[in-house]
Amino acid sequence: MAGKFIISEDEQGGYRFALVANNGQTLAVGSGFPSKMACVNGIETVRRNAPEAVIEDLSASKR
Repeated sequence: MAGKFIISEDEQGGYRFALVANNGQTLAVGSGFPSKMACVNGIETVRRNAPEAVIEDLSASKR
């Protein structure tokens, strides 16, 4: 298994997702969504786009 997405409710009554590795480490957290369906759609967007995502380094130090 390559990790899992966890959906939870936030303090404002919206929804968030977290991508969690097998070892329990949180790898990414989605911003707040107004509905659970919007949150699931956000997860699906990450699934579709992440395999081809490039790294764009905007940090001041480029080591």
